[in-house]
Amino acid sequence: MSLRSTLASAETTIAPGVYDALTASIAAEAGFKALYLTGAGIAYTKLGRPDIGLVSMMEVADTIAMIRDRVDTPLVVDGDTGFGNALNVQRTIRLFERMGASAIQLEDQTTPKRCGHLTDKTVISAGEMVGKIKAALDARQSAETLIVARTDALAIEGMEAAIERAERYAEAGADVLFVEAPKSNEQLSAIAGRLASKRPLLANMVEGGSTPIHAASELGALGFKLVIFPGGIVRALAFAARAYYTSLAQAGSTKPFADRMLDFSGLNAMLGTADILANGARYAADDAEARA
Repeated sequence: MSLRSTLASAETTIAPGVYDALTASIAAEAGFKALYLTGAGIAYTKLGRPDIGLVSMMEVADTIAMIRDRVDTPLVVDGDTGFGNALNVQRTIRLFERMGASAIQLEDQTTPKRCGHLTDKTVISAGEMVGKIKAALDARQSAETLIVARTDALAIEGMEAAIERAERYAEAGADVLFVEAPKSNEQLSAIAGRLASKRPLLANMVEGGSTPIHAASELGALGFKLVIFPGGIVRALAFAARAYYTSLAQAGSTKPFADRMLDFSGLNAMLGTADILANGARYAADDAEARA
């Protein structure tokens, strides 16, 4: 089922954050119908830096390609600001679509952007963002590649301005609307009340961020169709990694941590190593016959 069809169904879709092929494969194995490639997650893990606009277009494209080589689950990709003006947006859309993105998210922050739950953001004009959305729509090859339009204006210009921007982005042709960082249940309800009838709505759940954490079922009842938990996996792994390294430094061995980690066999079983090697052996046998 395409992501467009999934969002048209009655249920609310959860797209957990992933940042590489390993996390994508684990999330896909858990049965999610969509995944979210988080730009923040790429910054956290590949650069060891915060989400402040340091990740490049090619770093995201390479990550899409690696994930697509491993899983075929619909993939929503964080495209930040499109990495420049409308012409840069078109290049981004063409590249990400070729790599395998099912949906590409664009936001109306200035460049360099920063995490939507950090302070002191700035936004471009609504008119410039409308131009970027139209450029994105012209650049995509398939109507099944969705354009997600995100506005960060709520924290800067207020609720009414943010909703008006989202309405303009819907009129420009965006497939999914995303009002970033509402601060209360009342704001979530207001966003859904005004926009849910226009386009599928995306809600962003950031642990410790500006928006109260809700279950997908609660957000679905308000009118949201797609719920992302983008950075949760990095926070979970960072928490585990800190405990692991602390334990190793103190004990001089991984034995005290053994019940909180996969062993060599367990990891290979999860990765499907035996099946991959068996497949390789089949081709090696053919090669041996050819040499004979």
